[in-house]
Amino acid sequence: MIESSKFSSFAISIVQTLQDNNFEAYLVGGCIRDALTGINPKDFDIATNATPEQVRSLFKASRIIGKRFKLVHVFNRSELIEVATFRAGKIKNNSSDSLIKDNNGKILRDNTWGTIQQDCHRRDFTVNALYYCPISEKIQDFHAGLKHINKKILVSIGDPQGRFEEDPVRALRAVRFSSKLEFKIENKVKEAIYDKGHLLSDVSNARLFDEFCKIFLNGYAEKNFKKLDSFGLMQYLISSNHNHENFSKQVILEALINTDKRVKNNQSITPGFLMAALLWPVLMKTCSKNNELNIRKFFRSMDGILKDQHQLTAIPRKFQSYIKDIWVLQLKLESRLGKYPHKLVKHPRFRAAYDFLLIREAAADEKTDIGDWWTKFQKQNFNERELAIAKLRSQREKESEKKFGFLGELI
Repeated sequence: MIESSKFSSFAISIVQTLQDNNFEAYLVGGCIRDALTGINPKDFDIATNATPEQVRSLFKASRIIGKRFKLVHVFNRSELIEVATFRAGKIKNNSSDSLIKDNNGKILRDNTWGTIQQDCHRRDFTVNALYYCPISEKIQDFHAGLKHINKKILVSIGDPQGRFEEDPVRALRAVRFSSKLEFKIENKVKEAIYDKGHLLSDVSNARLFDEFCKIFLNGYAEKNFKKLDSFGLMQYLISSNHNHENFSKQVILEALINTDKRVKNNQSITPGFLMAALLWPVLMKTCSKNNELNIRKFFRSMDGILKDQHQLTAIPRKFQSYIKDIWVLQLKLESRLGKYPHKLVKHPRFRAAYDFLLIREAAADEKTDIGDWWTKFQKQNFNERELAIAKLRSQREKESEKKFGFLGELI
């Protein structure tokens, strides 16, 4: 049913070592799910009844991480494998030394070890609760996960209403898994997404940034966006309101399509670029009136837009300047006279800004030649570039174009 050759030999060796020392150990979760659905598994997680301290004692190249949930990272020169101890289900009382809460009742530490049967109850969906022993090549399936994989349906373990209350991020995971696996979402899960989606507003911005990256940077961005939008969940990930203006939605879709193509072609991707694209419509709406851009307001609004987005999903500092550079370069890419074009092609953010320019052009109803001009300019030698600039200057003198007229067309 599963070819062990698809799995990391290093991960299998860890399972073997744990079993040789009289512990239970299995490959678990996403790698099993993916292998069974025809997707090459990438992340290899291990579940065991060995405690973190016992795992640590068996592997010299390892470290215990986490306080609330202790895990062990076992590593070699090229791989890092996460090993987790089976966890117990809900605790009937708070007397356990492994369960520590703050004054408000928030769980700070929950290292209550259990059995494989208890551990599987804590997982979100049945397709993620499969435990595979690569030594015996047998699967432990306690929630009909294999059946649901065959039926191509995503089913919650337990009542999804209660499970989504425990962790609202499961609503996002449901959408992400259904897109990746091309599975239908069970109706009870759909209802829970609608009913409990608002709880995402209480999830930390750091965790939502992590989910943002998983949702939009793994080749299913367009599909995930449309599903999240239909469930009303995009408001918890992006501060931009795309529902009222066609261009706003179109520029977002073009950016997502572009990201999916880059993932498929193994090209570099960054959340900073996608953030810049997704937030552009709200920046334009903030600093424009009657299709006229207020340049001063444009520069004054950037930090506020990023601050609003940071309330939803954290934006690492390294991406904030990257995003603002892409925005500012949209203005500079339109002004193509003098020595400026020669300087811009050397700018470290030029390529990203140029790519976003093409996305904006694709989304706009009225097309311009700016993207095509820059496409040719990059391939020309110095003398050819000078001629291109001189020709543009002559055209502008004749047509008396407004300095930033292109931006008005793209609002």
